[in-house]
Amino acid sequence: MPHSVLIVDDEPLTLRTLGRALDAEGFEVLLAATGEEALTTLADQKPELALVDLVLPGISGIDVLREAKAVSPATIVVMMSAHQLVERAVEAMKLGAYDYLIKPFHVADMMHTVQRATETLALRVRVQDTIDTAKGRYDFSRVITNSALMQEVVYMAHRAAESDHTTVLIQGESGTGKEVLAKAIHYNSARADAPLVSINCAALPDTLLESELFGYEPGAFTDARRRKEGLMEKANKGALFLDEIGNTSASLQAKLLRVLEESNFLRLGGTKAIQVDVRIIAATNTVLKDAVAKGEFREDLFYRLNVLPLLIPPLRERREDILPIALDMISHFNKELKKNFVGFTPAAAELLEKYSWPGNIRELRNVIERAMILCRETEIGEEDLPEEIRDFHSEPAHEEMSSLDLSPTGDQLVTLRELEDHYIRQVLDATGQNKTHAAKILGIHPTSLLRRLKKTT
Repeated sequence: MPHSVLIVDDEPLTLRTLGRALDAEGFEVLLAATGEEALTTLADQKPELALVDLVLPGISGIDVLREAKAVSPATIVVMMSAHQLVERAVEAMKLGAYDYLIKPFHVADMMHTVQRATETLALRVRVQDTIDTAKGRYDFSRVITNSALMQEVVYMAHRAAESDHTTVLIQGESGTGKEVLAKAIHYNSARADAPLVSINCAALPDTLLESELFGYEPGAFTDARRRKEGLMEKANKGALFLDEIGNTSASLQAKLLRVLEESNFLRLGGTKAIQVDVRIIAATNTVLKDAVAKGEFREDLFYRLNVLPLLIPPLRERREDILPIALDMISHFNKELKKNFVGFTPAAAELLEKYSWPGNIRELRNVIERAMILCRETEIGEEDLPEEIRDFHSEPAHEEMSSLDLSPTGDQLVTLRELEDHYIRQVLDATGQNKTHAAKILGIHPTSLLRRLKKTT
């Protein structure tokens, strides 16, 4: 589909020359001889580009630029002006013009500027595609959980997304999905089209972390030769995700407190306060309240962050989620690795449910990916799981299994039939009792599954 370009100039020769050149390059050309005509076309046609002469009868080019931002904000505006009006062209740049051309100019120069503008349009499309993809990927409806604890967390996160100025503190062990939850909150909020900027506070030395967050002015330190914009500014109108905030220094905590209280900050070496509209989402794998009691974290900052606390339970406290999440990971890696796995053997499923998962969902993901790479069957068996999982000993995961001794030396051994029945129940739970889907995962015909279920009732 060709890009549309509006040319606004009161000289018929200029309209004709530029129009023909752009038409020859495949652009859809719209023409306007006055500012009034231009505004009508901008409102009705919403062209992607506009070449606007600075001096027009009636409404000036500057006025057209100002109004264009209101009636067609996505339109990229390039100003055209005579040499003696360069200062006004610079003023137009400050008002949001993309570039300006000094008359008289060669058609080739105009085409070069238009080409750069179309590249900007393409970048905008790619950025919007990325945002739309993220909105779908991090939709709350995609969260897989049967756990009442986790369902409450998801409910609270959904409410947090609806209140897009509220500061959120996400706490949980490493690997529980704190950053994923932060992204879900952002991409389901009114700020979704603005940036979500993330930084791991534990990954950088304190001085470097401060300059990354707040930027710096020339001369702020030895190598600061020119101004640098910090992440706080880049996140303006969007959200800033501060992972492992418990690892920040007292100095940085004081600066973050200022942002939360006054919505402004100073660049390193700067004297002018910079206003920002940023939502702060913080995360930590430590108990911040304990850090406050030990004097390791500012109490006032803690209470500013703790407006809406979310505590993600570890995987071992929501064992009913292990198989559903693992089955979803199989579906994901089937596409990525071009495999055709259907699930787990009953023995492997039992091992996954019993294991304590110190690395939580991140560890589970790694285990599933490794097994799918190494396994030559279409079902992951116990022999495909790491040794630490095969050798792990704990209480059975479910009450209905608590009376069964799974060890080979017990008086009451678990039969293969009992293990299979238990696994079938787990797959049915994971698929929301969808017997057709469950049968596909189990690798059996739906009729066979129905016969099996009748025998167990």
